[in-house]
Amino acid sequence: MTLMQFDRELDTRGLKCPLPILRCKKGLAELESGQILKAYATDPGAVKDFQAFCKQTGHVMLSLEETKEADLTVYVFHIQKKTA
Repeated sequence: MTLMQFDRELDTRGLKCPLPILRCKKGLAELESGQILKAYATDPGAVKDFQAFCKQTGHVMLSLEETKEADLTVYVFHIQKKTA
């Protein structure tokens, strides 16, 4: 697991689409340009949603990792808010 610095953590484990991406959008809105949001999700659809969201908005997905917690796959994203 990568130890990457981040400015805010967002836990959307257990939430289904579209809630993880909506919460991510809100979390990024509260950050300064260039800051990093670390987000957790268990919905497999979140992977494509987060990738498409970053592509459409200009935010940068710095990393995407899969980890296991009990019998769940957890997706961990590091997203950098776009610079102005």
